[in-house]
Amino acid sequence: MPSIFTYQSSEVDWCESNYQYSELVAEFYNTFSNVTFFLIGPLMMFLMRSYAQKRTRGFYLFVVLFMAIGLFSMYFHMTLSFVGQILDELTILWMLASGYCIWLPRCYFPAFLGKSRFQLSCLVLIITVFSTFLSFLRPVINAYALNCIAIHILYLIFLEYKKVNDKELHHIVQVSVVLWAFALTSWISDRALCSFWQRIHFFYLHSIWHVFISITFPYGMVAMALIDARYELPGHTLKVHYWPRDTWPVGLPYVEVSQEDKSC
Repeated sequence: MPSIFTYQSSEVDWCESNYQYSELVAEFYNTFSNVTFFLIGPLMMFLMRSYAQKRTRGFYLFVVLFMAIGLFSMYFHMTLSFVGQILDELTILWMLASGYCIWLPRCYFPAFLGKSRFQLSCLVLIITVFSTFLSFLRPVINAYALNCIAIHILYLIFLEYKKVNDKELHHIVQVSVVLWAFALTSWISDRALCSFWQRIHFFYLHSIWHVFISITFPYGMVAMALIDARYELPGHTLKVHYWPRDTWPVGLPYVEVSQEDKSC
């Protein structure tokens, strides 16, 4: 039985041709397209520091897991090893779980938990540990399960989207959905239409997925922060800004929490 650390020990192999540019890197573009995770993660930690101080420092754990996804994804695409695949997918699972613990609106808590976020976190932890073990049974379906979880998060965001008439929130949610749709389309096309892309020598769709999904991250996170503030930060104002400048047509969104409470 081959070692789980052995190159190409994973059942998953993406459409990009292997070892085109180096004997050490199985999928060159799929490997190095993960650099966006290492650029966006630290930047968002810096830009969202006022939010983390006011709301929860668990936000930093969420971003660290986001960067770890980039690291393990890079390792997986470099080696196509089973351990690289599992580390990548489990980090995504745990990042999504931490997002539930931090941002799930209390109105969606299971009735038996009441309004206790601590009890919710314990429940999510138990389910995530159980799911971690299940992920070893059929690793090839893990990515599809994770995308289903992401769809559920988008559904919850949409429910909140309909409740409020907030132009800024609506814009952030709309951009999040469009970016995620582009990312998912690239991911599915690479899996389902690989033979077509190989015939026309276009191997970059999974790399495009990495770029789009990493850019979707700050938009989705800001959308959840704006929704969450209605429940967890009453009396505070969240102002959306864009890096590098608010006046630029394209930028990464972030929020600042005002120091002054709203007047009642």
